[in-house]
Amino acid sequence: MNISPSEAEEALAAIQKMTRRTRHTISSSGAYIFLIYTGMIWLVGFLANQFLPGSQAVYVWAAVSILGSVLSIATGMRVSKRVQGPLTGMYGKRIGLFWLLLALFCCAVIAVIQPIDAKQLTLVIILFVLVGQSAMSLVFSFAYGWWAIPIGALALAGYFLMPGYFYLWMAVLVGGPMILLGLFIRWRW
Repeated sequence: MNISPSEAEEALAAIQKMTRRTRHTISSSGAYIFLIYTGMIWLVGFLANQFLPGSQAVYVWAAVSILGSVLSIATGMRVSKRVQGPLTGMYGKRIGLFWLLLALFCCAVIAVIQPIDAKQLTLVIILFVLVGQSAMSLVFSFAYGWWAIPIGALALAGYFLMPGYFYLWMAVLVGGPMILLGLFIRWRW
């Protein structure tokens, strides 16, 4: 099949236009907000793990997780009004069920492997979250979840290469970039 240079240019322009529209749709949907929330929760929670005694860190995690959940639910309800479609409710339920099942499988894996320390437990949970995010990107758009791969690689690198600073690593090099990525999507897409 031979195509002329002008046909190739038209096809490339159509691809670029679709890429811009996809990015704009993701940006205007409010999806970036959840990256910012997750990044802030991870930043504060992992800093607490690194610098506070275990019992105090648990309270910090509980507080930021509850706050993040409330903000995410409220934001999701507000944003969902802008992105309603005929199948939104069905997909929303399926997505919720997917995350519930993934959490149950994560709990089952934790019960089977019984992590030796809190860092192992943390990494298992993070990896499950990133697998879930990757699955969501396969369903919706690769642009929605490509970041899960480098964040997973950074988490593994911190765990294996800097175990004494794992939580600081997670706060600065994983939580921080999630916040920056959310801001980048919001302002540059």
